[in-house]
Amino acid sequence: MSDEAPKSQVNDSALNDSATAPSAYRVLARKYRPDNFTGLIGQNALVKTLQNAIEHGRLAHAFVLTGVRGVGKTSTARILAKGLNCIGQDGTGGPTLNPCGACEPCQSIMAGRHVDVLEMDAASNTGVDDVRDIIEGAAYRPVSARFKIYIIDEVHMLSKSAFNALLKTLEEPPEAVKFIFATTEIRKVPVTILSRCQRFDLRRVSVELLGAHLQSIAGKEAINADDDAIHMIARAAEGSVRDALSLLDQAAAMTADTITATGVSAMLGHAGDADIGEILTACLAGDAASALTFFAKADERGSEAEKILSDMLDLTHYASLHAAGAGLSDLPEATIGVTSALAEQGIARLGRAWQILLKGHNEVKSAPNARAAAQMVLIRLAHSAPMPTPAEIISKLPSAPSGQAAPVAQSSAPSSA
Repeated sequence: MSDEAPKSQVNDSALNDSATAPSAYRVLARKYRPDNFTGLIGQNALVKTLQNAIEHGRLAHAFVLTGVRGVGKTSTARILAKGLNCIGQDGTGGPTLNPCGACEPCQSIMAGRHVDVLEMDAASNTGVDDVRDIIEGAAYRPVSARFKIYIIDEVHMLSKSAFNALLKTLEEPPEAVKFIFATTEIRKVPVTILSRCQRFDLRRVSVELLGAHLQSIAGKEAINADDDAIHMIARAAEGSVRDALSLLDQAAAMTADTITATGVSAMLGHAGDADIGEILTACLAGDAASALTFFAKADERGSEAEKILSDMLDLTHYASLHAAGAGLSDLPEATIGVTSALAEQGIARLGRAWQILLKGHNEVKSAPNARAAAQMVLIRLAHSAPMPTPAEIISKLPSAPSGQAAPVAQSSAPSSA
């Protein structure tokens, strides 16, 4: 007698297992990837230009989207592809900047299965043969969509021969074909390609706008996040929305959905603003011993030497801006207090500190022992800080009595007879 369970029993067991299996977690960067231009933050100039182009029938045949990582280049390409092929829920719509998301073309493009919207990663398809497939396909009309659209991501990775093969088709493409290129290295794209495209530079998202976006997502995800913690994440992302969402995801996982500034500092390997303020204040006061003590405490808590100097540079920058009269409304309250106190040192001293820290930061990155190199930078800064500034030296020079001309140096040349 066989020990095998009946086939129907095995199938039922498999179905039950699949029904009870937890669904895969979608990271925030994917979950909140924009599917329309309303959700694309910080790119108002791009949206306005495309809106006018569609409304006035002035759509280019090729676009190149450039910018740093995570600002929405690929998302923009996909949204534009949807908008150009959207037919509306009633099937009678035309090109739009607000695709409905419900018609068959929109859903197929979102799922990545539309036969007329082809996306290629140039990083893994660099050769002329890959481009030749695009050229041959562009000769045929779209199967079901309004436009046949080729999206080439990281286009700067194409070989020189591949770019040359694309030139003719890009200059005189068929009427129903659109090209959308995305790249983080616009300087590596030949000017012969750029001159045939309409270029859009996607900007870094400001800290203020990125912070508001993160706070909104934290509310939707039931994540309790301090304003200072959100601000730290937004600053660390350096204008990249994807990086910011990845950091928010990581911080939520580490702190069980309760994000604090202390937890974010530990995650990023940063010292707190108060710690950085103490180190920099001690250095500018010429107190090397105290600066090294504060540095040792930050180092024990896991802060990296390079990050400490980087944060000192940031704080010096903010203090210099404040000393020059610029506003600091986008900084947390705690940072504004430290910055205001440091600004009293004056622009000359802060500028000298900036130069020492900047040179020292490069030394730390290349030093075999980053901790030792950072300590040497702090000692150098503390010993140079009490030195008088050029203005103070000039003010102490003796001045000539009023009305008395400075003596004229006698010429060493003999007078002519």
